[in-house]
Amino acid sequence: MVSEPADSRPTWTFLTNHARVLATIARDPGVRVRDIAARCLLTERAVQKIIADLEGAGYLSHTRSGRSNRYEIAPGTPLRHPADSGPTVADLLAVLALESDTDDAAADPGTDDAGTHDAGTHDAEADTDDVDADAEARADTR
Repeated sequence: MVSEPADSRPTWTFLTNHARVLATIARDPGVRVRDIAARCLLTERAVQKIIADLEGAGYLSHTRSGRSNRYEIAPGTPLRHPADSGPTVADLLAVLALESDTDDAAADPGTDDAGTHDAGTHDAEADTDDVDADAEARADTR
C-alpha cells in the first residue's frame, strides 16, 4: 500500500508568483496588496517583495493616489529568461487573459460565442420581454 505524503501539494506550477501578481494587477490596476495576496494565495509581505522586484526590473510602476496605489504595466518589456526572448509582457498577459475571457463568457449569458459582451441585449427589460415572448409562444401551441 502506497501512502500519500503529509503535504500532497504539487512541487511545481506552470506560473511563477511574479506572473500571478502581474496578471492580477493587469486585471485591476487599482487592486490592493491585500487583495493580490488573497487571489494569489501569498502573504502580503511576499506580494510587496514581488511588486518591488517587478518595479526594479522595469515591468511595473505605481503612482500614489491618497492611501492607494495605481499600477501601470510596461507592456513592451521583454520577458527575462533567455529562452523566452522575443515575447513581451503584453504577449504573456494576452495569453493569460484568454483563459479568463473564456471563463467569463461561459458564465455571462450576455456574451456571444466570441466572448464579446453585447451590453445592448442583456438587461432586465430584455430578459422580461424574452420570458413574455416564450410564454406567448407556448400558449399559441396549446
